[in-house]
Amino acid sequence: MKIQRYLHLSVAAAVATIALKTGAWWVTDSVGLLSDALESVVNLAAALFALWMVSVSQRPADSEHHYGHAKAEYFSSALEGLLIFIAALAIIVAAVDRLLHPQPLETLGLGMGLSVLSSFINAGVAWMLMRASREHHSIALEADARHLMTDVYTSAGVVTGLLLVPVTGWQWLDPVLAIAVALNIVREGASLLYRSAHGLMDRALDPEEQRQIEAVIAAHVQGWAADGVRADDLRTRRAGRHRFCELHLHVPEQWSVGRAMQLRQALAAALIERVPGLRVTIELAPVAAEPLAAQPGTGHDPIEEG
Repeated sequence: MKIQRYLHLSVAAAVATIALKTGAWWVTDSVGLLSDALESVVNLAAALFALWMVSVSQRPADSEHHYGHAKAEYFSSALEGLLIFIAALAIIVAAVDRLLHPQPLETLGLGMGLSVLSSFINAGVAWMLMRASREHHSIALEADARHLMTDVYTSAGVVTGLLLVPVTGWQWLDPVLAIAVALNIVREGASLLYRSAHGLMDRALDPEEQRQIEAVIAAHVQGWAADGVRADDLRTRRAGRHRFCELHLHVPEQWSVGRAMQLRQALAAALIERVPGLRVTIELAPVAAEPLAAQPGTGHDPIEEG
C-alpha cells in the first residue's frame, strides 16, 4: 500500500470525525467538544498538506534538485505543528469566553456517543499510519499518526469531563478541560516542530543505525588492516524516508583501481544489506592522503576495527 493511500485514508477519517464531533458539539453546546472538533479540522488540513508534500518528496532528482525532494516531508510535519498551535489558541479563546459566560450542557448522551465513535475511527487510522511510518520510514505518516492519537487522548479527556459535569454540577469543568486539551496539543505541536527542524538540519541517523554502520565498516576494514586499509570521516544523515552514509576508504597506492573498487563495492553492499534503503557514498583515497573535504570534528577519526 503506497504512502499516498494511507494519507487518503487519513483525509477520509478527518472528514468523518469532523462531521461526528461537530454534531456532538451541536447537540451538547459543549466548548470541550467544540475544541475537539476544531482539532479534527486541523487533522484534515494537515493530512491534505502531508499528501501534497509526500507527492513532492517522491519526485526524482532534477537539474535544480540534484539530491531529490525527500526533505519535503519535513515541511508537512512542521506545518502540522504550526496548525496545532493555531487550533490551541482558538480553543483557549472559546474556553475563556465560556468561563466568563457559563451555559448548561444539553443532550450529553448523544454528544458523547458521537465523540467516542470518532475516537475509535481516529485510533484505528492512527495505528495503521504508525505501522506504515515504520515500514516506509516516513516522518509525514508518523506526524499524522501522532496527531491523530493526540486527538484520541483529547476526546477521552473531554468525554470524562462531560461525565463529571452532571455529577458535580460544576459548569466550569467543561471550559477548564478545553484549556487543558489546548495545552496538551501545544506540547505535541512543539514536538513536531522540533523534529522537523532537526530533519531539515541533516541530523545524523539514530544511534542504533549508526552502530550498525560502524560495525560493518570495522569488519570489512579489519581484513585488510595489514595492508594499511582504513576508513574515516563517516557521516550519516536522514532526509525524509531516505538515509545517507558517506565515508572515506583509504587503500594502498600500489593497488589497482579495479582492486580498490572491488573492496569499495563489497563494503557498500554490506552496508545496504545491514541497513535496507541506505544510500552509500564511499570516496577512495591513498592511505597516506586525506581528501580536501575531510573536516576534523565531523567523524574524521578512523573507525576502530573489532
